[in-house]
Amino acid sequence: MVISYHGGEFFKVSFGEMTLAFNPISKDSKLKGVRFGADIALITLNHPDFTGAEAVAYGERQPFIISGPGEYEVKGIRVRGFSSVSSYGGEGRTNTIYLVTLEGMNLCFLGALGSKKLSAEAREALDEIDVLFVPIGGEGVLDASEAHELAVELEPAIIIPMHYRDDGSLGVKNSLGAFLREEGGKVEKPLEKLTIKKKDLEGKEGEVVVLAA
Repeated sequence: MVISYHGGEFFKVSFGEMTLAFNPISKDSKLKGVRFGADIALITLNHPDFTGAEAVAYGERQPFIISGPGEYEVKGIRVRGFSSVSSYGGEGRTNTIYLVTLEGMNLCFLGALGSKKLSAEAREALDEIDVLFVPIGGEGVLDASEAHELAVELEPAIIIPMHYRDDGSLGVKNSLGAFLREEGGKVEKPLEKLTIKKKDLEGKEGEVVVLAA
């Protein structure tokens, strides 16, 4: 599995011939996105920063769009969505947390989550998380301290922070540095991409991986 980051909360996850896009950036967003073809697009919240399904449609490759709570199975990939809250964009909104199972790994994508208080259903389901994607920018989503506290509770093998820009244009300025301090460490240089297999997760407990956008 190969994970790459494209700013905001936009991630590309590839394995074999399959590609997933999480919260692709819309052309109507002030954030700058990229284009590629995806088989599945997962959208957590109705905001231009996350609703760019058109950006991951390429030629004959039109993504299956998942945009809310429920249970889905697409091309052998199991997805479960859980309702949560957010105030991203300055108003109360429904955000969907996704748990995706593929290649024997559980990916938990929190999206624009605004509160570390999860529903009982989500708490029960979010067990044995291998990779946790967590927002850290504040201003409607979790801030660095809240993100750290939730990550400790969920006990993932790997934590990938998202929803930050050190220039302050998306969330609190230097929120990445604040989150890394909460986690008790620092990352010398962000990775261009993360390539990982299930066996690589053995012995990992809350390891933070920062990906370059």
